Amino acid sequence: MMKYISKNGAILAGFAFVSTALIALTFYATKDKIALAKEQQLMSVLNELVPESQHDNLLHTDCIVVAPDPLLGDQKQRIFRATNDGKPIAAIIETTSPNGYSGDIDLVVAVSPEQVVLGTRIIDHKETPGLGDKIDIRVSDWIKSFNNVPYSEANEQRWQVKKDGGQFDQFTGATITPRAVVNAVKDAAIYLGQHQTQIFEREANCSSGDMRMEIADE
Repeated sequence: MMKYISKNGAILAGFAFVSTALIALTFYATKDKIALAKEQQLMSVLNELVPESQHDNLLHTDCIVVAPDPLLGDQKQRIFRATNDGKPIAAIIETTSPNGYSGDIDLVVAVSPEQVVLGTRIIDHKETPGLGDKIDIRVSDWIKSFNNVPYSEANEQRWQVKKDGGQFDQFTGATITPRAVVNAVKDAAIYLGQHQTQIFEREANCSSGDMRMEIADE
C-alpha cells in the first residue's frame, strides 16, 4: 500500500514539475512580445491625445524619464512632451495606479501647462470583463469623460466618482476601478503642476534603444 502511494506521489510530483516548467518557459518566451505590444499601443495613442496639428515635435523622442514618485507609482515613468515652436503644449505622463480591483492599471495622461487634462488612455489593466474593463476605450467611451477637464485645488473635490461626491461616473457594480483611474489622472495633473519647470526644460533623456527607458547620467 505504501509503495503504491509513494509511486502515485512521485507521478503527481513529476506532473507538477513539468507543468511549472512549461508555465515558466511560456512566460519567458512571451514576456518580450507582451512588452512590445504594450509599447506599440502606447506610441499609437500619443497623437490621439495631442493631435499632430497642435505640435511640431516628435512626441516619442522628446521625452524624459522621471524617478518613482507617489503621484505616479512606484517605478520610473516617462513623460512625453508636446511643443509648438518651442512653446510647451502638453505633457503626456505615464502613470500607474496600484488600486485597481484586480491590480495595477497603467495609463497615460495628457496635461496642459495650465493643468487642464486634455485626455487619457488606459495602456494595460487586468480589470474584470464586463465591469471594470469599461475604463478601456475599446470597451466604452467612459475614459473620454476626462477630456478638457481642468484641475485646481479649488475644484479638487470634483475629482472623484459621483458616489464620493465628484463629477465622474462609476460603473454599475464596479466603483473601485473608476475610482482608481480618477485618482491617477488627478495625481498626474498635480505632478505636472509641481514639476512643470523640470518637465519642460530638462534635456530629453530617453534612450530609443530601450523598451523601458533608463534615466540618463546627469
